[in-house]
Amino acid sequence: MKIRLVPKKNPQKREEVKFYANPVNLGHKSLDDIARDIAGRSSLTRGDVSNVLYNFIDCLPHYLRDGFSIQLGNFGSMRVTLSSKGAETEKAFKTETIKPRVVFTPGTELKRELGTNSYESVKKKESLTPVPSPNGEGSEDHTGPQAG
Repeated sequence: MKIRLVPKKNPQKREEVKFYANPVNLGHKSLDDIARDIAGRSSLTRGDVSNVLYNFIDCLPHYLRDGFSIQLGNFGSMRVTLSSKGAETEKAFKTETIKPRVVFTPGTELKRELGTNSYESVKKKESLTPVPSPNGEGSEDHTGPQAG
């Protein structure tokens, strides 16, 4: 994983500066990208995988709105939390002040996988675009790891 070291001041000792790691975002993966990668690792077509992913996304808000937490196996879970303005009495409470948020809690498998990361610091002028290798990760001929 690529990181960039960022200097930050200590709020209590303004003259003290330390460097902290920030992840470098190399871009975004769309649902179509993900469907293509999954299809390359399975017997499903990209259309089959896309169908499942889009239906999954359609179902999530309904489950969360109905008060369910969503358990995604060892990957993690999602749940809704609420924040609102306090009121002096129950009668004075205004539901319009409620702001829902979705909280994702990583599961054991995801934590373990991220715990094995190696890190590479990038310089400010360094290009962040991955260079595809011939027939390797990032090339058109590479379909990803194959199942079974």
